[in-house]
Amino acid sequence: MHYRTREVVRVVTGRSYDCDVLVIGGGIVGLSTAYALTRAAPGTRVAVLEKEPGPARHQTGRNSGVIHSGVYYRPGSLKARYAVSGAAEMVKFCAEYDIPHAVTGKLIVATTREELPRLHALVQRGRENGIAVRELSGAQIAEYEPEVDGLAAIHVGTTGICDFTAVARRLAQAAEAAGAEIRYGARVIRVDRRPDRGVAVLTAGGDVVRGRVLVNCAGLHCDEIARRTGDEPGARIVPFRGEYYELARPELVRGLVYPVPDPAFPFLGVHLTRGIDGGVHVGPNAVPALAREGYDWRTVRPRELGATLAWPGSWQLARRHWRYGTGELHRSLSGRAFTRAVRRLLPAVREDDLVPAAAGVRAQAVLRDGTLADDFLIQETARTVHVLNAPSPAATASLPIGREVARRALAALETAGR
Repeated sequence: MHYRTREVVRVVTGRSYDCDVLVIGGGIVGLSTAYALTRAAPGTRVAVLEKEPGPARHQTGRNSGVIHSGVYYRPGSLKARYAVSGAAEMVKFCAEYDIPHAVTGKLIVATTREELPRLHALVQRGRENGIAVRELSGAQIAEYEPEVDGLAAIHVGTTGICDFTAVARRLAQAAEAAGAEIRYGARVIRVDRRPDRGVAVLTAGGDVVRGRVLVNCAGLHCDEIARRTGDEPGARIVPFRGEYYELARPELVRGLVYPVPDPAFPFLGVHLTRGIDGGVHVGPNAVPALAREGYDWRTVRPRELGATLAWPGSWQLARRHWRYGTGELHRSLSGRAFTRAVRRLLPAVREDDLVPAAAGVRAQAVLRDGTLADDFLIQETARTVHVLNAPSPAATASLPIGREVARRALAALETAGR
């Protein structure tokens, strides 16, 4: 290991580069960035390092496949701007490359009187974000979803569904066709960043890859990569597992049905999503994961769990939201409790209608004071661009996010060349 460490330092000092921009992470954001770089600056040498044997193995490939409209997000925020433009672009991209998708629209349903003011606030927020929203009475809900019960709802017509894994694969193919190099099975274990010289990384396989500029799109591990470059991100990824079920009677749901979200928490609550395969996903809940890739309760990685517990923001977050968290844990451990949550929207559902499905893990950035980062977070330092918070709706927004990250990387590359 000492020999490899000296090797990294030596190659950086020699200023011999394998690429101009080195991207860590082969999820949809990293691959969109590579795609955008090859389109914005043809001839730029781009390399992508992904630790898994293929693309989109974590957040990208383990979500509900929803193309979000942008109705939830604070007007003017990156999430709002990129989700609205990204949704339209994603539909166009899928159509152009024959990727399975559909623009289905969705219902957001209030089931209690306490939720009605929040529902009306979403109408206003959607309109401020330029999204057409139709308000529905309780009786009108049946026009869209005969089995769904509620006091009122809104219909958002621009919401859709697609296969984000297929999108990621197509982005990878397009980037490679334009000259980018994508290396799978290349887990980064060390980063040597010299602001006046460049960046070199050492992979677990012993390879050294040298670049003039580094882009960190490592998702669940982005804060760790940032710290390996010598930067302090000011936040830590606290992983939350989202547990899904498949509905054994998919005929109960025609499209997409969501509850009114709690504005104090970034998760949207248990919802119903008819996917491109015709099946209906139910979920997710949101419980702390015991590892960054902890897709079940059995997966525990003491070092990663210890790092989460050592971060002051984790304890502040727990104190602030312990009631909400207790409810999520209860629904994780009790099928009966989860079913009750679903019945608020879909009264006909039975416990045996819910068949466990693959879980996902959300890479949520938490600040030192326990605040959840509520917007995409992109940080620039010398020769480096870090994407430090890109959970949902990042897949929807991946094309504009990729262009923005590419723009910053090319600006860093120009500065480095002076």
